[in-house]
Amino acid sequence: MHRRSLLKTCLASASSLALAGGAAAHEGHGGGDSEAGGGFDPLDNLSLPGAKELVVDDGVAYVATTDGFATVDVSDPTDLTVLAERTDLLADHRQGPLSGIYDGKVGGDYYAVGGPPNTHSGTTYAAVVFDVSDPADPQHVLTYETDFYHHNLTTDGETLYLCGNNGEGNPLVCVDIESGEEVGRWSILDTDDRWADVYWKMYEIHDVWVENEVVYVSYWDAGTWLIDVSDPSDPTPIVGLRGQDPESRAGLSDSEALERRLYLPGNDHFAMPQRGVDSDLVALNEEAWGEEADAPTSDLGGVELWNAADEERLSRIEAPPTSDAQFRGGVWTTSHNFEFVGDRLYTSWYRGGLKVHDVTDPTDPEELAHWRDSETTSFWTAQRAGDAVIGSSWQDNSLETPAEGARIYAFPDPGGPLDTTPTGTETSGDGAGLGAAAGLCGLGLAGLYRRLRR
Repeated sequence: MHRRSLLKTCLASASSLALAGGAAAHEGHGGGDSEAGGGFDPLDNLSLPGAKELVVDDGVAYVATTDGFATVDVSDPTDLTVLAERTDLLADHRQGPLSGIYDGKVGGDYYAVGGPPNTHSGTTYAAVVFDVSDPADPQHVLTYETDFYHHNLTTDGETLYLCGNNGEGNPLVCVDIESGEEVGRWSILDTDDRWADVYWKMYEIHDVWVENEVVYVSYWDAGTWLIDVSDPSDPTPIVGLRGQDPESRAGLSDSEALERRLYLPGNDHFAMPQRGVDSDLVALNEEAWGEEADAPTSDLGGVELWNAADEERLSRIEAPPTSDAQFRGGVWTTSHNFEFVGDRLYTSWYRGGLKVHDVTDPTDPEELAHWRDSETTSFWTAQRAGDAVIGSSWQDNSLETPAEGARIYAFPDPGGPLDTTPTGTETSGDGAGLGAAAGLCGLGLAGLYRRLRR
């Protein structure tokens, strides 16, 4: 990780543009569905058809684009610029190119993507890794074929962590990048075999995130699990958060289960620790819809802040309102992907827009800004990028073919410089830089790991 060290990421995150916060309504393409914070309007946007998940590293956004990926220079948020695009991955494969590339993650000098995102017969299931030490010239280094699909995945630059949704335990699968070999796996059935009596889609792994030798596994109705991967050949559970009673799901038919998994409670979708500080906080979210069009926002997927050491939920951020809360044909405002760094939480809500919260008090997150245009945008994720917030919108519903309107948006960060010093922690420096906090960057879960293991 000589180029993308965690310390460098923290230092880059510490510089930002201080702007006024607070929410205020404005009229946009979406009329009354549009909102913004003071000064929280797009600085630039870039057409990128097929755009889904993006992650930002060293001023570069790595964007999964359904038929491949793109690298985008976001160091100047007023001038987003494509550096490179790669499509037709594995075009020479006997089953044709890799399709449905919805997700990609950066670790060290590697960027990993996978596809397809769901069960699809007659196509290639694979994770593909590129060396992106030069983001303008990504170089293919590994193809790892599987017997399961790849909605999401993650990497720390040495190991790939895959959502092994094979219908037989749905394990977390650990693959060594250098050798291209599987080295370990862990399944929820290893801890609670009652889930074996539940239709497998109700406990599929929806997403994974790795940070400081801990993988955060979002196991849908089986909850969010923190897995020690200090030795990837022996993944070991640390703690499980949330999670439903498997016996309450065991009596459902396959069709009933597929319908039930759209609604709360359950639906653990993604999780990330508080990055850049010594902290036990974890943000996790749900992806869920209403059974009726007029369902309250409390029925929709939100974002929760947890103290993982105490296994205690501290707060919940509810979804924005919607004119139709249903999965089929509705105006989706359930929570989707996010980033949690320092005292800031950056969240996306599909057609509900993009939000930024100050979580200095994790029991009472303060909304700093909200931008929404339900007609023309549907945000897949929100990410911090220096003094900006970068979001990917995967469709524009004002178009005849909405997916053709996928775009990348850049906004000013409304919260000013990140506070990466938790209350009660002594540091040197003035707060705008990290001072001694740089030495603590991202160590919270190492402390959590030690405490929970004891």
